Amino acid sequence: SIEHKHKSVHCTMTASIAMATTVLCFALFVFDRTYAFAPAASFTVRSTAKGSSFRARPSGTENVFRYRDHSRRWVKETAADTTNNEVAQTDENPITNFFSSFLKQFSDEAIVVVEPEETEEEKLMRLELERRATLALAEVKRQDRVREDAIPYLALFALQLLPLAGFPLGEQRFVSIAYFFGLAVTTVYLGGRQETSEPPERVSKSNALAAPIASSVSIGLLYVLLKMDLDPTVLYAIAVSLFGALAISDIGVPLLRNVLPESFATQEVTVPPKLAKALDLNPPTLPVDGIATLVLGLVCTAIYWAPVAMTQKFLVSNVIAWALAMTSLGAISLGSFQTAAILLGGLFFYDIFWVFGTDVMMTVALKVEAPVKFIYPNPPTDDPTRYPFSVLGLGDVVIPGLFVRFMSKVDEVLQPTKISYFSAATFAYAVGLGTCFAVNSITHAGQPALLYLDPACIGSALACGVANDQLKQVWEFEEPEEEEQELAD
Repeated sequence: SIEHKHKSVHCTMTASIAMATTVLCFALFVFDRTYAFAPAASFTVRSTAKGSSFRARPSGTENVFRYRDHSRRWVKETAADTTNNEVAQTDENPITNFFSSFLKQFSDEAIVVVEPEETEEEKLMRLELERRATLALAEVKRQDRVREDAIPYLALFALQLLPLAGFPLGEQRFVSIAYFFGLAVTTVYLGGRQETSEPPERVSKSNALAAPIASSVSIGLLYVLLKMDLDPTVLYAIAVSLFGALAISDIGVPLLRNVLPESFATQEVTVPPKLAKALDLNPPTLPVDGIATLVLGLVCTAIYWAPVAMTQKFLVSNVIAWALAMTSLGAISLGSFQTAAILLGGLFFYDIFWVFGTDVMMTVALKVEAPVKFIYPNPPTDDPTRYPFSVLGLGDVVIPGLFVRFMSKVDEVLQPTKISYFSAATFAYAVGLGTCFAVNSITHAGQPALLYLDPACIGSALACGVANDQLKQVWEFEEPEEEEQELAD
C-alpha cells in the first residue's frame, strides 16, 4: 500500500540519516583523538636583528642562543618539546590507530616555513653579535681563572708594598732580590695558567731559528744609536708605554670583574653615532669594563710620563712591564717542544754572548729607560754616574715563561701520572732564577739570566718525560690547533 511504502521510505531515510550521523560522529571522535595525541606543530621563532624577518620552524630539543637587550650576556637555553608534559596514551582500537598515524603525517608536514634571505646589514649585525658572544664567554673563563688564582694575585699585589716598608739600607739588596724573585716566579706561574680571549700566534721553527739573529740586530742598532748620541729612548718609551696601556686594559678586565659588582661585567655604554661609525660598531655600544680598564691603562701611562723622578714612580713602570709580560705570555704559543728547544737554545747563546762578550747588553739595559724591565731602587750612593736601580729584564720572564706555559698544554694532552710538567717547569724556573741571583750576589757582576733559566726549564721537561715514561711523546709533542682543541673538548 501507499501508506506502507511511505513508512518504508521514511524508515530507510531515518536509517540512512542515523548511519551518516554515526559515521560523522565516529570520524569527529577519531579526528579529535588524533589531534589530541599527535605531536603538536609548535614553532621556535628566531630573529637575526631588530626589524629583521623571522624564521619559523618546529621546536624540538635543540640549543637556542638568544641575544638579550644587546648586552654581552648570551644565554644558552634548551627548548623542550611541547609534548614532553603530555602523557602518552596507547589506543588499542586499530581503526583509531590507523587514522591517528594517517593524520599525523599532515600534522607534522603542515608547517609553514617563512625563510626570507638575510640582508647584508642583518648579516653583519649577526656576525658582530656572535663575535661579542664568543668574547663574553671567554671573559667569563678568564674571570673564573683569576678567581681560582686569587692567592697568587694577592701575593703579587703585596709584593708591590715591599718597597714602601722602609727596610734599613743594609737590607735593601736582599729585599730587592726577594722582590724580583717573587714578582718573576708569580708572573710565570700566573701567565702559564691564564685564560685568553683570542687564540695565540704560533712560533714556527724558522721563527725560532731567526729569533737570536733578529734580537741581535735590534740590540746592536740601539747600541749604535746610543754611541752616536742619537738617543731613541723617548720614541721607544712612548711606543712601549702606549702598548702597555692596551695591555693593562686587557689584563685588567678579569681582575676588576672579581672585585667590583656583577653589573660591572654586563653594563654597556651607547656610543655617539659618529664615533660608532668611525669605530665600525654595530650595535653602537662598548662594554663598561673595557672602557674602565683602558682609562686605567692611560692613567698609568700618564703617570709614567709625569715630570717626577723615576725613583718615585718605578712601581707604575713595573705595573706596565708586568701587563706587557702577561699579555705576551697569552698571545704567543711555542707550538711544539722542538720549536721551544730551538728558541730557548738560540737565546741561551745570544744572552751569554751579549752579556759576557761585549758591553752591549748592559749599555742598552741601563741607558734605554722604558717599561720593558722590572726595576727596584738601589740604596743612595755618592757616585752620581751609578744607575739607581737593580734590573731584571722582561725577556728573562717572558722567554722561559712561554716554555712554562707550553708545559701546561703538555699536561693537558699527555696527562702525566707521576709529575706535572707545568709544576716541574715552574719549580725549575724558580731554581734557575735563584741560582742567577746567588751568582750575581757573589760576583757583583751582571749575569745572563737565560744561562741559568733555559737549561733548567728544558732539563725539567726531559726529566719529567723520563719519570712519566713519556720522553718520546714529550720530544715529539705539538700543541693542538685551536679547531682541534674545540673538537676534543
